[in-house]
Amino acid sequence: MAHTRKQKDSRDGKSFVALPHVVLESKAYRGCSVYARCLLVDIAMQLKGSNNGRLLCSTAHMKPLGWTSQDTLHKAKSALLEAGLIFETVKGQRPHKASWYGVTWLPLERLAGYDPGALESFVRGAYRLGEPVPVPQKPKPTRAELYDKWKASDQNEKLSPPHGLENPSIGPPHGLDKPSPSPPHGPIKAQNSVLSSPPHGHHLDKPSPVAAGAA
Repeated sequence: MAHTRKQKDSRDGKSFVALPHVVLESKAYRGCSVYARCLLVDIAMQLKGSNNGRLLCSTAHMKPLGWTSQDTLHKAKSALLEAGLIFETVKGQRPHKASWYGVTWLPLERLAGYDPGALESFVRGAYRLGEPVPVPQKPKPTRAELYDKWKASDQNEKLSPPHGLENPSIGPPHGLDKPSPSPPHGPIKAQNSVLSSPPHGHHLDKPSPVAAGAA
């Protein structure tokens, strides 16, 4: 506590402007001109904790802070609106009605006097809408998950054929050879063919039975 008290005593003033680093590092803020950045600080100086949405940026309010050129002030204000760093809650009207604004890195307070639909159309963090959405990184698998994956792959290998899923052959095992025109052992002889001569000789060559008796 003593250290905290010492820090408060060593700081000049009690009020300060709270500009988060996420705002100062955003593309919206970095893309603004120096005048627009200075104007954002002057607008944020009005924050009191419960008045976001009722901040002023009129010439009458900003002239004591050094904004003597209406054209420069208008350009800087338009740049902040386009970048989404401030939001207009009330549209000013001449001669005596000033516009109201709120910063978009804080929630908009529910104050009376807003234009119809202003509270509903306010977007918290509008200055970050033009930035790419960060892609969440996939967490690394744990040892248990790696083991389960290895075990599942090992089981799949056991269930598959040893030579893979080959297509069945539709041809003969020895290829599509042409058939031989003759039997493998030569032409086959007929079993019941008639001999050209009797088995015991031709009957004309044998002597006649009569002739054999006379002799």
